[in-house]
Amino acid sequence: MAETVLSMARSMLGSAVSKAAAAASEEMSLLMGVQKEIWFMKDELETMQAFLVAPEVTKKKDKLVKVWAKQVRDLSYDIEDCLDEFKVHVGSKSLSQQMMKLKDRHRIAVQIRNLRARVEEVSKRNTRYNLIKTEASNTMDETESYLEDIRNHSVTNIDEAQLVGFDKPKQDVLKKVQEVRANDGQARVISVVGMGGLGKTTLARKIYESKEDIANNFSCCAWITVSQSFVKKELLQNMIRQLLGEESLKNCLKELEGKGLQINDLASYLTRELKDRRYFVVLDDLWSIEAWNWIHGIAFPSTNNKGSRIIVTTRDADIANGCTSDESFVYHLKPLEVDDAIQLLLRKARKHHKDLENNKNLRDTVTHLVEKCGCLPLAILTVGGILASKKIEEWGKFYNQLHSELENNPSLEPVRRIVTLSYSHLPSHLKPCFLYLSIFPEDFEIKRRRLVDRWIAEGLVTARGRVTVEEVGESYFQHLISRSMILPARVNIEGVVKSCRVHDIVRDTIISISREENFVYLTEDNVAGVVVGEKFRHVAYHGKSCTNVGVDWSCVRSLTSFGERPMKPQPSLCSPELRMLRTLDLKDAQFKITQNDINNIGLLHHLKYMNAQYGGPIMSHSNIYALPRSIGKLQSLQVLDLRGSCISGLPTEVTKLQSLRSLRCRKNTVLNSFDPRWPLICMKNVLRLPIMFTPLVDSEDRNKMIAEAHLFFSSPFSYSRVPGVRVPRGIGNLKVLQILEVVDLKGTSTKAIEELGELSQLRKLSVTTRGAAKGKCTAFCKALVKLVSLRSVHVDSDFYFGDGGTLEWLGSPLSPPPLLRSLKLIGKLQVTPAWFGSLTQLVKIYLQHSYLKDLQILGALPQLMLVQLIGNAYTGKKLTFRTGAFPSLRKLVSREYKLTKMRFEEDASPHMESIHIDQSRLKSGIIGIKHLPSLKEISLGYFCEVAGLNMLQAEVNQHPNKPVLRLSRDQSHHDLGDVIRSGVEVEATEPQPDDAEESSQVITTADNRPKYTAEASGLNTNLAKCSITPIYGGQEALDDIASILGCQLQDFPIRKFLWAGTDASVRGLVCKPTQLGGLGISDLKLAGYALQTRWLWLQRTGHDRAWSKLPIQTAPEVLAFFRASTFIIIGDGTQTRFWEDRWISGESVADLAPCLYQFVPNRVRRRQTVRQGFTNRAWVRSISGGLSLQALTEYLHLWGHGIPGCSSSKCSHSWKL
Repeated sequence: MAETVLSMARSMLGSAVSKAAAAASEEMSLLMGVQKEIWFMKDELETMQAFLVAPEVTKKKDKLVKVWAKQVRDLSYDIEDCLDEFKVHVGSKSLSQQMMKLKDRHRIAVQIRNLRARVEEVSKRNTRYNLIKTEASNTMDETESYLEDIRNHSVTNIDEAQLVGFDKPKQDVLKKVQEVRANDGQARVISVVGMGGLGKTTLARKIYESKEDIANNFSCCAWITVSQSFVKKELLQNMIRQLLGEESLKNCLKELEGKGLQINDLASYLTRELKDRRYFVVLDDLWSIEAWNWIHGIAFPSTNNKGSRIIVTTRDADIANGCTSDESFVYHLKPLEVDDAIQLLLRKARKHHKDLENNKNLRDTVTHLVEKCGCLPLAILTVGGILASKKIEEWGKFYNQLHSELENNPSLEPVRRIVTLSYSHLPSHLKPCFLYLSIFPEDFEIKRRRLVDRWIAEGLVTARGRVTVEEVGESYFQHLISRSMILPARVNIEGVVKSCRVHDIVRDTIISISREENFVYLTEDNVAGVVVGEKFRHVAYHGKSCTNVGVDWSCVRSLTSFGERPMKPQPSLCSPELRMLRTLDLKDAQFKITQNDINNIGLLHHLKYMNAQYGGPIMSHSNIYALPRSIGKLQSLQVLDLRGSCISGLPTEVTKLQSLRSLRCRKNTVLNSFDPRWPLICMKNVLRLPIMFTPLVDSEDRNKMIAEAHLFFSSPFSYSRVPGVRVPRGIGNLKVLQILEVVDLKGTSTKAIEELGELSQLRKLSVTTRGAAKGKCTAFCKALVKLVSLRSVHVDSDFYFGDGGTLEWLGSPLSPPPLLRSLKLIGKLQVTPAWFGSLTQLVKIYLQHSYLKDLQILGALPQLMLVQLIGNAYTGKKLTFRTGAFPSLRKLVSREYKLTKMRFEEDASPHMESIHIDQSRLKSGIIGIKHLPSLKEISLGYFCEVAGLNMLQAEVNQHPNKPVLRLSRDQSHHDLGDVIRSGVEVEATEPQPDDAEESSQVITTADNRPKYTAEASGLNTNLAKCSITPIYGGQEALDDIASILGCQLQDFPIRKFLWAGTDASVRGLVCKPTQLGGLGISDLKLAGYALQTRWLWLQRTGHDRAWSKLPIQTAPEVLAFFRASTFIIIGDGTQTRFWEDRWISGESVADLAPCLYQFVPNRVRRRQTVRQGFTNRAWVRSISGGLSLQALTEYLHLWGHGIPGCSSSKCSHSWKL
């Protein structure tokens, strides 16, 4: 691993050199008498860096160089730390203050002189042992030769993967190869890209050796391995030999014998001969775009209209895209499917599937093994080869020790080389960024913003000219994605990767490298401490019982927690022992951060990144209630994240943080102990406060109540459940601030709001306006106009337990930020602001409680890709996408319970890919999906019902793009039956009639029911003296019924709460304590689950209840819990539904025969009882339509299932014990 040590040393030297140059320029360095020493160290470090850039190292001296490079690396770290101390304690003060720091000055001066002595000694050691020679060499050095051996070894091992899982990829690539079979068309390049070990070479080899597809259609073929260090003359000669034959190569060499063998002469001969031939060439293992540009420009003819094909394999997506001008000719090779991976592992281990059938533990172990291998063929083949020599009983033990096996087992060397080969080829500046990923747990989703911010804080990323440090960091992230070193996890609507994961094999390897480099130390369960004397720069807590024995905290630069609060002797989070700490990341800690944890935050002078965001349950919070005033001492702080805390306002000292780029502070909105709506409970908890400081109370409960008390008493009479915090005057001093959230306009002064307009670099802003005075809202609008760099705005005037605030003041004339790409508005607008039309760069919009009557302005925005309409954002019943509207829209999310119809006209939204609908009853269906050529999926949420679902499914099946219709529940729960339309079918391009009479059938039934009752009973009803109490139904239909019948409509407030969950007044009543006349339910979610479970039980057992037949809406987890906890005992079969109830050994017919179930009409499914189904085998006659083969198979299975018969007793439901 000498190359790894050298690369890390080079990277660390670069940072130390730049800091030495800056420190040497300080006036104080001259006053302290150390300027000469600093300049000397800078020059020596630069010399060492030059030696390490391209070392010529012989094999026998590798270990010596490795030791020397480690010393250089550690020396660079120490110099950097010392110069950072110099900057903080001396360099950044006024001269009078500097003169008073005599003790610090003396200590740092001594350190600098000691470091100079160490630099001299390290330099002499290089000369003493003659470690590095700088003579040029015309041959490939041994490092490159070693990497070439790795490549050849990998190819040899992965060839066995052709047995499993490569048929479909082969067909896909062959389609591109065979696209032009006639002897015409320009030469095409097909790029196959993917991470190492996926089998790119194997795939290309299978295609190359396919005689019927290649040999019979191309006049000449060649397989060229390019690799990292190819020799140009040899490559051209090899191409001539394979494409034209050995005799042609001899003739060429003979022809050029007198001139001397020149590269251009070989290239001219090759291109001349290929000009009129249809050739097929594979360029395997391409590592750089420069290599491609040279080969493509010199070896292939510029014009060849014979339909020639070139296949390129590479690990780098940028190279793959650079080789071809058509993205459709880039093939991204994926890992094997799990079943194929298991089959490959068993074949290599010489086992069979029958070995897994009766051994669940073995089946689980094999599944975990292939998942751990990431379904990479090479990794699976290597592991399978090892398992072939082990007993099946030992496989579980091998899996548990796979990490150590990967590090120490020579048989797993090919797997390690997959990563080390790619790692060695990374540029020096990317290597520490890549190793930094070893901090995060296995299979952890790493957000891009979090990772880039941490890289910047650690000094791994620096600005370049006019390119900002953030842009450089983003490019580093993208380079790692392109090189297949990390895997995309979440991609936004614009195709930008927002988060990534690290392959398990890759992570295990970089953990080993990091440990060897003393770069990252992971404290995990049952892992021993570090060796005394080792200095790790980054520490990450994983697991529950983390030990820290031996850690030198004075050198630690980052501290990250993903586990429980560590055991002693870990210092407190803001201890002087952690004085060199630059990054403190507690976002995923499995313990609550307390106020005591951050009280001494001012001691961490070098801190640049602090993430104390609370990541626990939604209804809870961290126990931080005030940001210490010592925060003003952290002059290097760049990122501060305190979301989910109990902080209501920021101190003035925050305005001193001149380096701050991101400030996120989102207040907790739920006070369990001090809710101002419940004064009696507040008073009781106030009286309990003295008891909280006694040993009788658990410390966690104490910290929680104290935090909530601070939040409540900070504004006891004006506290509102909004997430914003007050920002102080002087906020405009933060000139480099780019992210600011969440500002409470109500609590913030007008002056501070006006200063927001001075944040010229601000890119993302989030504010809450609930209860804010109109003058403050106006000031905010004026500030907004000045923020020309703004990309994202979030304005929230809503109230969690109210009807929502107003944003109508946004309707005034406004010149919005010109580069705005994301807009989120929560609150009442009623009319679409005219300035929406000028948002030409807008990509995403989220609207909630906006009460807009039309979306015409939004439809004209040219770049809009994502529209989210939530809860009365749009008040219309029909949502029509007109011709030419929403030209760039890709995804629509709608949760509008008033919506009854969705329609797409021809040429509307040509790029629409995804439609998600929930909380709607589309009684007129979804019309015109055939006009959406790019459609990929339609998703119906749990509370979505659509008329004509079978018709919609048929349209989806006939769609040329083959979209998917995703249902959250059984089809019967989503299907409203036939579409309410005039005529049999209506074209989406024709004007549609008004749907004002959609509820006419319901109204007619209500009108006739009293007449039928009178005829049957002989009693007349005086409707004028009656009232209607609605339980279920839409408000519009109820108003019409009351009008026709001449009755009074008696409101039943709980109705909305039960059926729609929208009635705020009822919500408050339910949550109110019992002492105040409420129900005393503090956790609505759990109470709702319990209530829904009871309804399901009564629906099954209380058939005499009038509402038992209503379609009760229940959460999926409630339904699953109920089904798992109850069972049915068949009696006479009159109270059990044949098709839908789980009465056959705990299963339903829908579970046992899902395909057959689809051929039964909805009406029959819901109504037919077991008794009715058994009578003369009526259930057989209930099946209609032409059955598929699968349905027939299920029919025979169901017939012979041994269905229990009926008895004379009643059917009963019981709870499982």
